[in-house]
Amino acid sequence: MNRTLSYPGGSLDFKARPLVMGILNVTPDSFSDGGRYFDAGRAIAQGEKLAAQGADIIDIGGESSRPGSQPVGEEEEKRRVLPVIKRLSTQLKIPLSIDSYKPGVVAAAADAGARLINDISGLRAAAMRRLAAELELPVVIMHMRGRPRTMQKNPRYADVLRQVIDFLRQRISAAVQAGVSRQRIIVDPGIGFGKKLEHNLSLLRGISRLKKLGRPLLIGASRKSMISMIAGEDAKSRLAGSVAIACLAAEQGADILRVHDVAETVAALKVWQAVGSIKAVSSV
Repeated sequence: MNRTLSYPGGSLDFKARPLVMGILNVTPDSFSDGGRYFDAGRAIAQGEKLAAQGADIIDIGGESSRPGSQPVGEEEEKRRVLPVIKRLSTQLKIPLSIDSYKPGVVAAAADAGARLINDISGLRAAAMRRLAAELELPVVIMHMRGRPRTMQKNPRYADVLRQVIDFLRQRISAAVQAGVSRQRIIVDPGIGFGKKLEHNLSLLRGISRLKKLGRPLLIGASRKSMISMIAGEDAKSRLAGSVAIACLAAEQGADILRVHDVAETVAALKVWQAVGSIKAVSSV
């Protein structure tokens, strides 16, 4: 697999370590920040902060995807994200990602300066597949059971890892058939999206199998409720558990880590890299 991913105006290189994707929710009802960055000015300031902390990508979303959340109209979603994307795309050297499954929002975000697409619906909509092919931007294809409003209502799987891999393989095929370059596809198993604790743990244990899809792998487990279930960590932070999962995912070969706590994750990855260098030297 090629260890770089091109986008208009640049490229992403995950040869040395996983890339850190900083999360920027421009919503009033995010599970993690409770609307702290709903104001465009605060969102822009937070985006600048994430870049300064070492983010390689900033993922900007205007609709909450927390369990039970309600969808937002396309025009409202644009109103939330476009001013932030326009401003940050001119100020930052790192690429911006648009977190949306709506073709109209994604097209407008690309015009405003977004250089990646993060579609939690897995490019299920034919219009999104056509748009992704037309824009020629890297695209994240994620697995999700149902929709955010209903996804946590008793999710069941016979074999969650196999079923998620099969889904992602099918979505890759559909995207390629629609004209999306396979070299621009990133896959995400959708930790917490229509999964119980045991499902999430199975997916995290199975990263090496997910890597066999042959595409860059994104893991987004930051501040998910599974951390409180395991460690009892406060829902407003879940920092220690989030960083632990990021390092475990890195060790297994994850290529992109989608996180809220950029500074802490970047620091942890530096330690992880240093330990890896020591192991490499000692084995010579």
